[in-house]
Amino acid sequence: MNTLEIKGDWNIAKGKLKQKWAKLTDDDLQYVAGKQEEFFGRIQKSTGETREAVEKAVEEATAFCRVSDAQHLPK
Repeated sequence: MNTLEIKGDWNIAKGKLKQKWAKLTDDDLQYVAGKQEEFFGRIQKSTGETREAVEKAVEEATAFCRVSDAQHLPK
């Protein structure tokens, strides 16, 4: 999977999270590697949801990325 495909997948995941919580901004959804706690905290603060609910929503929104990644694995 190349960088362009990863960016495209993340843009789709961000769109799914914005559909779930319309009040999220692009700044809320800016993920920086190694800053997972901050990322979840920003979403939790903006939505008022529990940490568990945020983690579940992010997991669901990004689940398709892992499925599409599997298509690129050598058989």
